[in-house]
Amino acid sequence: MALINISNLTFSYESNYENIFENVSFQIDTDWKLGFTGRNGRGKTTFLNLLLGKYVYSGTITVPTNFEYFPYTIADKSLQTIKIVESIHPDVYEWELKKEISLLKIDEDVLYRPFDTLSGGEQTKVLLATMFLKENSFMLIDEPTNHLDAFGRQIVSDYLNKKKSFLLVSHDRNFLDNCVSHILSINKKNIEIQRGNFSSWLVNKELQDNFELAENERLKKDIKRLKESARVKAEWSDRVEATKIGLGLGDRGNIGHKAAKMMKRSKSIEARQNKAIDEKSQLLKNIDRADQLKITQLDYHSNRLVIMENVSIFYCQSEMTGHYSSLRGDATKIIACQNVSFSTEKGDRIALIGKNGTGKSSILKLICDVTPTFQSENKEFQYTGIFNKGIHLKISYVPQDTANLRGSLITFIHENQLDESLFKAILRKLDFSRTQFEKDLSEYSGGQKKKILIAKSLTEKAHLLIWDEPLNFVDIISRIQIESLILNYAPTIIFVEHDMSFCENIATKKVFL
Repeated sequence: MALINISNLTFSYESNYENIFENVSFQIDTDWKLGFTGRNGRGKTTFLNLLLGKYVYSGTITVPTNFEYFPYTIADKSLQTIKIVESIHPDVYEWELKKEISLLKIDEDVLYRPFDTLSGGEQTKVLLATMFLKENSFMLIDEPTNHLDAFGRQIVSDYLNKKKSFLLVSHDRNFLDNCVSHILSINKKNIEIQRGNFSSWLVNKELQDNFELAENERLKKDIKRLKESARVKAEWSDRVEATKIGLGLGDRGNIGHKAAKMMKRSKSIEARQNKAIDEKSQLLKNIDRADQLKITQLDYHSNRLVIMENVSIFYCQSEMTGHYSSLRGDATKIIACQNVSFSTEKGDRIALIGKNGTGKSSILKLICDVTPTFQSENKEFQYTGIFNKGIHLKISYVPQDTANLRGSLITFIHENQLDESLFKAILRKLDFSRTQFEKDLSEYSGGQKKKILIAKSLTEKAHLLIWDEPLNFVDIISRIQIESLILNYAPTIIFVEHDMSFCENIATKKVFL
């Protein structure tokens, strides 16, 4: 066992007005299976980079071990996978690597394929296996679930459950609950470590929040009473002071003495009042809350919005090269999904569930496009079967990709004709500070960019929401808030999401592919 000691850590970026960390002190046991949680933008990745020595900071970080950081940077993804593994871990034994990847349900033949022909989930699993073959290191694992479907997440979570000596950043509640023994949380005003998984941490947080809210109500009553008492005492001293006028010198001196005593008592009560106000302002330090928002969806003239009967989606490509030629030979038709049937009625919240590559995103793209064929990534998509979409149906779409978000927030609002007050209110609920509204969109974290797209969708006037993996990079507290918002708002929505807790809590129907 060894301890990583963080003492009086203070850090801010040059472009920031406020410190991300200020006089932070805590210890990490290198034998722990440590889950790392916190709202987007509060410094999780920054802290990992501080451990890696990438930034200059104030305070001390004592590191008694080597660090390994995931995801690794791969310079040339066209190389054979085994070659990439050897570049990361030159001393690896091939038999040992094969044994390790078998624990992650990967066939050993992936090692002899070009790395860029592996799926995102396969790449993640190979690199994690390589990482854990390195001995005497503490693993810093930054959001490994973003390229994993629900089935892959379960496999990786079970794998990590058998390991130790890692710090894991993940926003998937089930994933964390299954594989960590402690939680490191970055809160509004402090950093704390608790023994247990995410669910036990959340229960403790809710208990603390409820205690603070109860104390807050008590303090507000005390402050109201103190203010009233101070006002009455001030009026008394003023009335006593006024009686001096017109009286003899002796009487005026006696009255003045009484007035001075009354004023002193009034000031004392005022000081008590201010102290209580200061106490109140410090009490609600870590509560993440916001007022309930009123959001409405457009009412469609028909009860049925979308119908699919035996729909198959495929794409054609005239020249098959690389990955697809090695798998399909001279084939020119790639099947995305086959014989999909479901209908969408008003109020439905439909989750499309399946492994990566089963055509979930293709179905969403088909619904969002009016024409029966469309272009994507230089491949022509087509479909067969019956597909009917309501006439004049207005759809709000949240894509997976956020790369095009740039420019000022106010320009984004105007270009998309959004209700500025509602849009910003949703972002405030999702932990955006007002100072963040001044930043360029390109400066936001991945989770904050996703929140921009979600807030846009919730603000738009539409009959149907189509969300494609909206929660990638979004922190867990915000996920819970989005769940609450959707349950209260009750929109008609079709979505793809690998966070099974979200699906279970939100979906009224599930379509398995």
